[in-house]
Amino acid sequence: MTTTAPANTQQLIEQLLAIVGQDGMISSQAELLVYECDAYTLEKNKPDVVVFPTSTEHVVEIVKVCQKLGVPFLPRGSGTSLAGGCLPVGGGVIISLARMKRIHEVNIRDRYALVEAGVINVWLTNRVKNDGWHYAPDPSSQGACTIGGNVATNSGGPHTLKYGVTVNHILGVEIVLPDGTVQTLGGPVEDGPGLDLTGVVVGSEGTFGVVTKAWVRLVRNPESVRTLLGVFETVDDATATISEIIGTGIVPAALELLDSLILKAVEEAFHFGFPLDAGAVLIMEVDGLEAGLENEAERIEKLALANGAREVRRARTEADRLLLWKCRKQAFGAVGRLAPSYCTQDGVVPRTALPTMLRSIKAIGTKYDLQIANVFHAGDGNLHPILLFDERDSDQQRRVMEASHEILEECLRLGGSVTGEHGIGVEKIDFMPKLFTPDDLEAMGRVRQAFNPTGLCSPDKMLPTAGACAEPSRHKHIKPGRRAAL
Repeated sequence: MTTTAPANTQQLIEQLLAIVGQDGMISSQAELLVYECDAYTLEKNKPDVVVFPTSTEHVVEIVKVCQKLGVPFLPRGSGTSLAGGCLPVGGGVIISLARMKRIHEVNIRDRYALVEAGVINVWLTNRVKNDGWHYAPDPSSQGACTIGGNVATNSGGPHTLKYGVTVNHILGVEIVLPDGTVQTLGGPVEDGPGLDLTGVVVGSEGTFGVVTKAWVRLVRNPESVRTLLGVFETVDDATATISEIIGTGIVPAALELLDSLILKAVEEAFHFGFPLDAGAVLIMEVDGLEAGLENEAERIEKLALANGAREVRRARTEADRLLLWKCRKQAFGAVGRLAPSYCTQDGVVPRTALPTMLRSIKAIGTKYDLQIANVFHAGDGNLHPILLFDERDSDQQRRVMEASHEILEECLRLGGSVTGEHGIGVEKIDFMPKLFTPDDLEAMGRVRQAFNPTGLCSPDKMLPTAGACAEPSRHKHIKPGRRAAL
């Protein structure tokens, strides 16, 4: 459903003020600009109000007010999502969970923690690392993104190649449904009886309600780690190595590829010593028991050299390893050195199709006269091409949008998907009829309606409206964006 801003904003503000107080609300036009988009900045729209609850009880009362007044609302974490999942399409109320950041319980014996939705991803690992444990899903934005946001988009990360994505590590959630009732789905006990409603909520992008707490699985730290950096003349050689490694039965903890353009930005930012004349580098990491791990690392090194790597370096110290991963995880931030604006895509192809996909991305960049940098979770075929442009040039904006759609079309042609971890949001709604049959989409809509019958919770996200086509969306009330702040 498409909604509009509330007719009586003052009444809304007064009732929300009674719940969260003056310090828990933003309603001035200048301050609301911060919340007009997430990290997908090509479409924007201001909310009418932003509220900052500090408890589940606050969220319940906020949702009830919105339902009573017929006002759309949506949850927001840190706003690092890249598909417009936090975009207030119809205005209304943004429920920021940034102040719900308590870690309520850490149970090492039973291997779980209970956290609020606003807890920053890396905080949880830092809390338990001295006990020898960690939280496995590690998005590149883990220093800023929240557990609640990870639940919304089913986030991945470099090490989810071996350990699995967010849904594999969420045992249960507390969710405030759009009618204001609180439900607990799942919980600290693994494999609970009944329907897996936790799995249904993870990845629903905030369209089923407001997740306020989550029970998350804790994973023991590996005994040992080997981290290697393969230096390749071409991207084709690096992607061939990926297929060889997986094909031999080795399951690395991570396989991450950075091409020459992204290497330039990262090296300027962090001075790691990356070879700027390389076509690509491949970060290859294996972990586990010390016994046999060195043999596995040696096998990977030989495979890389056999596939054209001109050298394979080792991280000799933990400090070297951490710096290498810092370079990878902050690569998006370093892209600002290459262009004033950029748009990050999120597609998936079968691993064996990576060389073809990378050649297609290069050809698309040439066709539209755009530079496209590539950094991605190569082990599971999850690509993140970064299209560089200047948002002050409307023609460049047009070319970026058209090139982005061609890239995603090529992912589909090769048997992949238009998202691996960033979600559908508003950006990719028009691709849903190409991914799913009408019956599939109807079934998804019925599930969402069961949770969200009025449609006021995160409207106009994920699923196309009746009669939607597969052409690029044009939200006329949404303004063009500025540079993404990843």
